[in-house]
Amino acid sequence: MTRHKRTLACLLAVMVSVAVASSGPVAWADRQKLAVSRIFFEYNASANDLGVHVSLDGQNWEQLSIINPRGTSLFEVEGSSPFATLGLTELRFEGAEPNLDEFPLDDLLRLFPAGTYRFSGRTVGGEIIEGTGTLTHAIPAGPKVSATVGPGNRLVILWTAVTGPPPGFPNRRITIAGYQVIIGSFQVTVPAKTLRVTVPPEFVASLPSGSHQFEVLAIEASGNQTITESTLDL
Repeated sequence: MTRHKRTLACLLAVMVSVAVASSGPVAWADRQKLAVSRIFFEYNASANDLGVHVSLDGQNWEQLSIINPRGTSLFEVEGSSPFATLGLTELRFEGAEPNLDEFPLDDLLRLFPAGTYRFSGRTVGGEIIEGTGTLTHAIPAGPKVSATVGPGNRLVILWTAVTGPPPGFPNRRITIAGYQVIIGSFQVTVPAKTLRVTVPPEFVASLPSGSHQFEVLAIEASGNQTITESTLDL
């Protein structure tokens, strides 16, 4: 090899080395991580229906897909016109919740296998934005609920501790992270050891006389949650 060719080869090698070395930080800089990427089951024990909920949050994305553990894309969304220019941030949605008397549980769980779901898209600046969410089949049973109404608008909602799945559901270990109580616009989430909530009397006084629906949700550590509905009379 001539001196000229050796010099050219060395120069090219240096240029390639610099390009490879500099591509790492640039590639990482072109990626963003979603602040929230959740996928979970919600079971209504009173209505016996089950559906999948999704919640995501990221900065200025214009296109996003969700891919299941088998590699199949099950959801795609893309902003257009002003949303393509300005981008989007949060997105929350839920799938249809078929009644399990009509749509077999095993078939529904087969459609949404347990495992890691990939959230992948791009921002308005052309960067990759991504995240992951874990879906499990550890679905809690619905708590048994009751309510007492006393003098001075004292309303106490009570429930039993949840320790396992509903009858007929996959036998998975259930770890309750907390419970949520909802009546009208009043909503509160409490730790797993709490099994009662006293509703503020000022809120109770604002409710009209009659029958009111309330809900207690058991929230599993995976994010899966189960609702029990009931009513009380004021």
